[in-house]
Amino acid sequence: MAATVDPDRSTWDVIVLGGAAAGENAAQYASQFSGLSSVIVENSLLGGECSYWACMPSKALLRPVEVVDSAEHLPGLSARLEAPGVLARRDRVINQLNDSSQISWALSTGIDVVRGYGRLAGERTVVVVRPDGSTTTLTANHAVVIDTGSRPAVPDVPGLRAALPWTSRDVTTMREVPRRVIVQGGGVVACESATWLRGLGASEVSIVYRDDRLLARQEPFAGALVGQALQDSGVQLYPRLNLSQVKRADPRDTGHGRIHGGEVSVTLDDGTIMVADEVVVATGRIPNTDDIGLDTVGLHPGGYLSVDDHQCLRQVNGSWLYAIGDACGRALLTHMGKYQARIAGEVIAARAQGSAELPSSAVGHIGLPQVVFTNPEVGSAGMTEQQARDAGLDVETVEYDLAALAGTYVMRADYRGLAKLVVDRTDDVVVGATFVGAGIAELVHSATTAIVGRIPVSTLWHIVPSYPTASEIWLRLLETLRSKRRTGDER
Repeated sequence: MAATVDPDRSTWDVIVLGGAAAGENAAQYASQFSGLSSVIVENSLLGGECSYWACMPSKALLRPVEVVDSAEHLPGLSARLEAPGVLARRDRVINQLNDSSQISWALSTGIDVVRGYGRLAGERTVVVVRPDGSTTTLTANHAVVIDTGSRPAVPDVPGLRAALPWTSRDVTTMREVPRRVIVQGGGVVACESATWLRGLGASEVSIVYRDDRLLARQEPFAGALVGQALQDSGVQLYPRLNLSQVKRADPRDTGHGRIHGGEVSVTLDDGTIMVADEVVVATGRIPNTDDIGLDTVGLHPGGYLSVDDHQCLRQVNGSWLYAIGDACGRALLTHMGKYQARIAGEVIAARAQGSAELPSSAVGHIGLPQVVFTNPEVGSAGMTEQQARDAGLDVETVEYDLAALAGTYVMRADYRGLAKLVVDRTDDVVVGATFVGAGIAELVHSATTAIVGRIPVSTLWHIVPSYPTASEIWLRLLETLRSKRRTGDER
């Protein structure tokens, strides 16, 4: 279907350029209580990367691996993972790469959808190239919101691009499990994909990464614990190394998630030669801003778009152009993009109604929650210790072994994990938290609440955790912090 609106219509109050999860939220929040009309221009699937090629399929692949691992560590239980069944369920989770339900949702909430590739063509103007090659010009009465997302970055390594390596889209929608896999990169995508590849039956999985540790943006112990668990599962780690050359026999574009040709030979920069059936490139992302008509509004194409705390582009006059999600680069996380979208939508509606009271996204970015669904999980919010010190804060830290809790002991007797709080001593508030262990994902929201709400440590002491649950970690951390303060231990 080329369009879901009257083909002769050309004017809306709000145009959203790109229909990922954030774009959907921006359209909804701009129009739901204001009476403004909105339209989403999308060239691919409505719902975007998260719904079909990232968050949702990756968690659908990781959850069965986690369940089987948990069963193996609980006496009296056994579980077996069958890759075909897991992949079939993954396909149901991503709705067989069909966005009809997303279209129905948009229409049911009064949001129009135009199929095609949109580019800015001047102030409040978007030109759309439709699937049949025809073009149409759309005009916004109030605002245009850019939600064009990002794409995987493939490094300029000799032979790598010619070898047609897998990217995140391939590894999340894989149709077959390669026997031997080399993963390039040490971040979230690399660690998560190595986890499910090994869990789903890949006999040889290797991670090659340039940093000293995995998950380099997290607290150091996070990468250490995840790396040890990966090694325990049979994954080989190659830190402080890069790919220097890649050769592939008979490279073929066989489609997303299928092995792209024959055997791959990879040479590392220390001379090591590795052989695999597939290479997964997980070395970051590039914003899709190089071909969206930025030059027509006085901006250079490409790169992240600089926005203020209303998500409005700083370098464009008139407060009509906004950017959210990966396009603005403030936080490459779906939930943060959706938060930015909610703020942008409310700002657009408020400005249309002449209100001087505009919501800001500054506060929400203080929390910055994230979960890495490896085994063990990594959950974090706010700053790391190093980030807090770099920001000039008077830093105090406290750590506690998650395995020492009754709530985690009943989860698995051989539990391994660690928790850490970063405290701003001047204001006596938590500014960062990291948890590593099985089943800790739900702890992140309490940490985010403490950080964004700037709840004093003295008040946190009176927030009683349920027993026996992993949330008891808050009590133990606060007890340890109190003990350190009373004994004068500044470590």
